Amino acid sequence: MKHKRWDGYLDSSYPFLLSKYSLIHTKSIITSNVMKIQRTFILLILAFSFLLPGLCMADRIKDLASIQGVRSNQLIGYGLVVGLDGSGDMTTQTPFTVQSVITMLGQLGVNLPPGTNLQLRNVAAVMVTATLPAFTKPGQQIDVTVSSMGNAKSLRGGTLLMTPLKGIDNQVYAFAQGNVLVGGIGAAAGGSSVQVNHLSVGRVTGGALVEREIPTTVGQGDYINLELNSTDFTTVHRIVDAINQLHPSTATPIDGRMVQVKAPTNNSQRIAFIAQIESLDINPAKPTAKVIVNSRTGSVVMNQTVTLESSAIAHGNLSIIINTEPVISQPGPFAQRGETVVTQRSQVEIRTDEGNLMLLPNGANLGEVVKALTAIGATTQDLLSILQALKAAGSLRADLEII
Repeated sequence: MKHKRWDGYLDSSYPFLLSKYSLIHTKSIITSNVMKIQRTFILLILAFSFLLPGLCMADRIKDLASIQGVRSNQLIGYGLVVGLDGSGDMTTQTPFTVQSVITMLGQLGVNLPPGTNLQLRNVAAVMVTATLPAFTKPGQQIDVTVSSMGNAKSLRGGTLLMTPLKGIDNQVYAFAQGNVLVGGIGAAAGGSSVQVNHLSVGRVTGGALVEREIPTTVGQGDYINLELNSTDFTTVHRIVDAINQLHPSTATPIDGRMVQVKAPTNNSQRIAFIAQIESLDINPAKPTAKVIVNSRTGSVVMNQTVTLESSAIAHGNLSIIINTEPVISQPGPFAQRGETVVTQRSQVEIRTDEGNLMLLPNGANLGEVVKALTAIGATTQDLLSILQALKAAGSLRADLEII
């Protein structure tokens, strides 16, 4: 009876077990399909990113070129910084500081007796420089940089007195005044000193007030000229095509750095026209392959277009070691004559390291070569010599510029 009851139980529960199995099987199928869809979607994204790399490299025209005539102007002035904590110019060594103080006091109505010897330690003579952006109007503020021109130890905590800022035409365009902010700090006591960053140059944010506007014209007549930041005929051609697609027959290439564009004569329409042109996206041409080497710091910078032809590199180190030590020659203990003589004895040793031979395939990337040379122990100076030798042999497909 128990066996029959068990069979009956199995018979009665069979539909329930079947439906439960079907539900689990359906869930597994759905999960598998979702995972397949996710993998397909990821592969499509990767394929799209590889097939259309140019979309990520598009730049605006305003990042590649500027409007001719729209430019900044440099301003310069001479002034005094006061309120220093004993870190100003030494007046005995910088007489122009004392002369400037006496002239300033005379303009303020303070007349010093003739022959007065001022001993000041809280004043510093400085040069004030600023950049006046285009279209800056009177009443607007610009930042200025204050640099010591005497032997002041620090400008920290000082105040710049009113200083006229002049342009190349010797006309005053702004006046600067304010508290000088120095990014460094220093301290000295008992013959020891500690200094962090530079103390003789500071900045006054918004410290100059513009008093005169520099007239700026956008374009000449019916045309405006776009000047590229760097000469490139391919980029010029692409800029012309992009502008002519938006405004047909308006852009004309002049040379490898300038594009002439016909613009509306109305001022408001011209501004809107320039705004449209500056916002256009183009794919700039790849720059010329170039390797820049700084011989003073040993820095090597290269762009992505640098490649190498098939070549082999073998570089070894030659070291010359010279040791010199004094040798004292004295007469014998019972000698009647003689004197002590000090001579030099030198020992010269030459060491040569075996050069590692490296074969470079055609079209090798210079970054991989530099990484490989560094791995075998090549120093920065070795790298400079190897790059010069590769350029002389014609294997370096790039311009080598040493600064």
